[in-house]
Amino acid sequence: MRAALKLVAPITALIGLTLAAPQTAEAGSRPGEKALDEFKDDGHKYNVVQNRFFLKKNRFEISPMFGYVPNNPFAQRYVGGLLAAYHFGENFAAEGAFIYSPERGLADLKDLTHTLVSIAHEGSGDVVFQQPVDKLVLGATFAARWAPIYGKINLLGERVANFDFYVIGGLGMLSVAKYYAVYDESAGEGGGPPTALSPLGNKAVVPINVGIGMNFFLSSSVALKIDARSYLYFDKKPQYNPEIPQTESRLYNNFVASAGVSIFFPKMQPRQYDF
Repeated sequence: MRAALKLVAPITALIGLTLAAPQTAEAGSRPGEKALDEFKDDGHKYNVVQNRFFLKKNRFEISPMFGYVPNNPFAQRYVGGLLAAYHFGENFAAEGAFIYSPERGLADLKDLTHTLVSIAHEGSGDVVFQQPVDKLVLGATFAARWAPIYGKINLLGERVANFDFYVIGGLGMLSVAKYYAVYDESAGEGGGPPTALSPLGNKAVVPINVGIGMNFFLSSSVALKIDARSYLYFDKKPQYNPEIPQTESRLYNNFVASAGVSIFFPKMQPRQYDF
């Protein structure tokens, strides 16, 4: 009897270990499965681009800019300006901008203006024709900036360029110098075009300011900026005949394309490698 018991005891223990093994393995795998399920269900959202090279949060930005107004068909407008912004986070910032365009009188007029004035005079000398000319002179705007895209570009496999893309929207004030370009034969006696400018004074308008731009980060404090924005406002339609007053209004757009350098301060905090 004792011999039988000695034989049965090892077999029973072996069966018990065999039955307990799957349970132990299953219990051991549960923490890993649980962590994986929590990661999937928790909705952790990470930026696609990891290890940001450039951080903007709680930093100021100063940007001297130089640009041009390409959509003014009658006058050349070269623009210089200064942008200042404070970044509340990596995506949102508040900015103020100041722009200035020097006044050069007749030197600003494009060939199209001279051509229209001359054609109108030659075609019908009995009708007085005046070509309205608007010149952007000064501007100040305040806007919110949102930068939803941060990315990296591999340049020919040699270097990675970091950049962000932003959109802006806000309000401001513009000072627009208004003129009439008219035919003046005496103005052409010196060999120049027979065009004279009749000034009407400066007019202040309140535009809606919308635009887009990109920053290409060169270091932890400097970026190359490309910016394009529109200053939209309503004003009276052009009046080509001084004898027929114009009362209707239309939408005007001063589009400014510019480039510059952005300087960020204070010093950037150590980059966050899990961001």
